[in-house]
Amino acid sequence: MPGNQNQNNEIQNHDRYRAIMWACVGKDAVKTAVVHPVQANVLEAVADASREKLIIPVLVGPKARITDAARDAKIDISKWELIDTEHSHAAAEKAVELAATGKVGAIMKGSLHTDELLGAVVPASAGLRTERRLSHAYVMDVPGYPKPLIITDAVVNIAPDLAAKVDICQNAINFFCALAHENRAPKVAVLAAVETVNPKMQATIDAAALSKMAERGQITGGIVDGPLAFDNAISKQAAADKGITSPVAGDADILLVPEIESGNILAKQLTFLGHADAAGIVLGARVPIILTSRADNLRTRLLSCAMAVLLAAARREGRLK
Repeated sequence: MPGNQNQNNEIQNHDRYRAIMWACVGKDAVKTAVVHPVQANVLEAVADASREKLIIPVLVGPKARITDAARDAKIDISKWELIDTEHSHAAAEKAVELAATGKVGAIMKGSLHTDELLGAVVPASAGLRTERRLSHAYVMDVPGYPKPLIITDAVVNIAPDLAAKVDICQNAINFFCALAHENRAPKVAVLAAVETVNPKMQATIDAAALSKMAERGQITGGIVDGPLAFDNAISKQAAADKGITSPVAGDADILLVPEIESGNILAKQLTFLGHADAAGIVLGARVPIILTSRADNLRTRLLSCAMAVLLAAARREGRLK
């Protein structure tokens, strides 16, 4: 309704959510190994995604505990394949095996820690690694920002060095290109506390190096600039006030954070104070890895699964590098 900013934001968010869900129409649901789904809320998320024809679940974990959780959630799991394993670690290993052999096209985190799940993915012998390291991306729908915003990496890489940031950056660019309806290069803002290079601040040195590497073709497909502080990365007015001339400043599609603490804090601030939706996915493996949280609402859960559908389709179509 005109004049009601909160309602306008809700409409704007709904339109973005609907656009992503519509992009999945006509695409195959992804057969997905759900790892250790032994809590009711996890099975509720699985049921929601299955009902929307985003995933075809394969439940992997202790059969008795999964059955108990299904009873608590009042969900009929008889129509889904269930692979019995002894514990969560075995469930993670089995899910990776299923993905590596092509029996599933995605992996979804259930009731286990992220590091336990990814620990089964990381070894080269697992068969899911690509030439780049794993990284995580949040796709954020932020009220007041005119387009979806990708934040990386706020979950997987703790204190990435320059080489790791190259992979994180390239993963995010490829992810954007796989999801985007428009044919354009995403704008990547490499964040730091300041927008000038300071030899005492490693984040600013890394940002400058990433920008130059993109200019020289060592990072491809995106427009990379930094260091940029958060305000001038997302606000054209802030950039103008500081006299920053940049093709990225004030119009970023991707925010590449210095390390996990700043990324995690930023994403959670936008979620809990800024009322943003945040769909999370792990990149750099041969299949999408869906990470959901107990605090996620229904829309966020479905968005995370929708990302996996679009990534899987892009890989089949040869659009995901």
